[in-house]
Amino acid sequence: MLISYRRQSQNSNIFVHGTSILIGKILGLTFASLLLTACNEPAKNQVVAHLNDKHADELHLDEKVLLAKSLYKTQGIIVADKLVPCTLSGGAESMCISIKVNAEHDVVHKMGPWCPRNVADSADLAGIWLDNDVVYDADGMFVKDLATFYLDDDWQLYDPKTGDIKVTDSKEACMAAARPDVDPKYQNYCVECLPSYVDKTLETTYLIPAQPIVTKHASRLNPHSGVGLAFNGVRLDAPAPVEAILGAHTLAVFDDCGGHVNLHAGYHYHAVTECSAKIAVATDHAAMLGFAMDGYILFSHFNNDGSLSPDLDTCGGHDLADLGYHYHVNQPGKNQILSCFTAQQGCTVDDDRARCDAKGMGPPPPRAG
Repeated sequence: MLISYRRQSQNSNIFVHGTSILIGKILGLTFASLLLTACNEPAKNQVVAHLNDKHADELHLDEKVLLAKSLYKTQGIIVADKLVPCTLSGGAESMCISIKVNAEHDVVHKMGPWCPRNVADSADLAGIWLDNDVVYDADGMFVKDLATFYLDDDWQLYDPKTGDIKVTDSKEACMAAARPDVDPKYQNYCVECLPSYVDKTLETTYLIPAQPIVTKHASRLNPHSGVGLAFNGVRLDAPAPVEAILGAHTLAVFDDCGGHVNLHAGYHYHAVTECSAKIAVATDHAAMLGFAMDGYILFSHFNNDGSLSPDLDTCGGHDLADLGYHYHVNQPGKNQILSCFTAQQGCTVDDDRARCDAKGMGPPPPRAG
């Protein structure tokens, strides 16, 4: 039964491979003290709403820099002291928060495992796969049954005699198999790129609007910049190119946290799961995850009680009196963390001295809701 591979979604404020821990142990401070320190406000929910408010003045923008410094605290992440000029996706001239992330930054949780090595391997020796809104354990049995799963007899990632699964085992193999036009040599492979393959000097700077500038229409995701940046410094990426991956009869398996590695972006998420570091707010509302590329805050898919937030717009956002406008990410199986943006986006650059110019991303789709 295919359903046997389904991994149930869980809801909690903080997870590191299933272990619940306090956010204070991850970031060194509680969310309440973070906001009190950064903004000197007594009510943390009011502060979040204040910083998200469309009409916040320059003083509040400066406060947002301090808030970002308090939230992005793990080793290898540097938030610039000052806002920097930036041109947003809709052409607006604005000021952005600059967050530089080194490829070797501390992601807080364990990365991997990804590909199983034998069809007998259980789920704890493998990662996950996302398909049709469902999260599956990409264990040995899942790999063995791929031909049935996809109704395609050309799937054969393992040796029928030994049960051993073909897995990319070098940086060179990763480069050949993880590109859009998969090297024919690595078709019918489980593609696994390790963090050690990534250049240790790789740095990415995220230039995120300090004040969201709302658009008339929802804007599509920029695949070069992704969705946003999680508080542990991990890129929240655009959807994985599943058609190209499956078209070459490969699996680019994600770990239990929804992440995998490529040589250009390092370790990054394509789904938000129970592993992601989260910061709880004072209500039963979902926990905070990070900043979206348009400056709004991203929250978990589920609220703390397991319910879904009502009245979300097309992009998964809504406006609450105590939290302001914000997004809720999609469920993990969707392979799309966020569907669209309601404000103009910033960008990512490889050189922190480079100016963000995100305009010219193409016409946006119509916005509904």
